[in-house]
Amino acid sequence: MTTIVNNPPPTSESGGSGFMIGAIVLVVFVSVLLYFGIPVFKRMEPIQFNVPAPQVVLPGNIDVNVTQPK
Repeated sequence: MTTIVNNPPPTSESGGSGFMIGAIVLVVFVSVLLYFGIPVFKRMEPIQFNVPAPQVVLPGNIDVNVTQPK
């Protein structure tokens, strides 16, 4: 014998309108972020570091004749 289960139909027709509103809000948020964010990134300059060069002192003349003590 076959068992038939009759479920009552849903009483409210929400139909996913919350998902649609959320998707629209997300698209608007991303578009506003891109509209204002891209020009800001274009105007940014690279960060510059001021590192001083090392100071090396060299003598005027170098004696290359090596004399070893005996």
